[in-house]
Amino acid sequence: MKLNTIKRAGRSHFVNMGAIRLRQPFPTQAIEMIDPFVLLHHYGPYEISETNNPFDLGPHPHRGFEPITFLVQGEQLHRDSLGHESVVKSGDVQWTTAGRGIIHAEGPTQNLVKNGGTIEGIQLWLNLPAEKKMMEANYQHAKHDEFNVILSEDEKVETRVIAGELNNIYGKIATQTAVNTFMIDAKAGGEQVIPYSNLHHGLIYLLSGKVTLNNVEILELDLNQLMEFNQDGEGIVIKAEIDSKLLFLSGEPINEPVASYGPYVMNSQTELLEAMRDYQNGKMGFLPAN
Repeated sequence: MKLNTIKRAGRSHFVNMGAIRLRQPFPTQAIEMIDPFVLLHHYGPYEISETNNPFDLGPHPHRGFEPITFLVQGEQLHRDSLGHESVVKSGDVQWTTAGRGIIHAEGPTQNLVKNGGTIEGIQLWLNLPAEKKMMEANYQHAKHDEFNVILSEDEKVETRVIAGELNNIYGKIATQTAVNTFMIDAKAGGEQVIPYSNLHHGLIYLLSGKVTLNNVEILELDLNQLMEFNQDGEGIVIKAEIDSKLLFLSGEPINEPVASYGPYVMNSQTELLEAMRDYQNGKMGFLPAN
């Protein structure tokens, strides 16, 4: 198998979003987006208690893309204007298709706040093509034990197929575009080959640990945590130097203009203004604060 060469490595710097301090590997000055992926936030780990609850996001709107949460530790309560209310636990994934508009809220559960605990996760924004930006909103919640898992030949790497396909094993999540999302847990010394289409833009994000990619490049915390690949091969090889957790993403680029502002990702400034007006006029639904 011909391996994809590495296009660029990126650090995952901390940024402040109000009271929340989190890592943002992209967008940055160097990486605007990795089409079709618009934004990636790695939040936590935060120690949650009744006196410390920085990650409590009240009702807010989205339009034009898919906000996705991979919960690594803890538990969150999700509520939205479609009427869904669910507890998302460690290892679960919530995949929201904002489409023409949705209002949602998420934060630590009352149980976690009362009893204390740790919360950590990934928030990913996946773009929608113009023809789907105004589709009906939808919400999917898949639990940790519902995903198909691929075990490496050395039995040291577990790859959880969240969306898309790996070695003819398919993800639980139904997608609007051609994407793969895999959560990878690797024990020290474990090795896994990840084949994927050369039509896709591919990337790896390191949540914890240290790994070698394609037998040459190292991913390590606070050095390089993001690796983006060229579309010149048939896949990549991951080898864990120590116990590690990674998120693999690949997607077929949409190749359309992107205009984003706050919680909206559209194709033009006019569409952004329409989104803001529609939200103010209640066209995205309603969700009470509590």
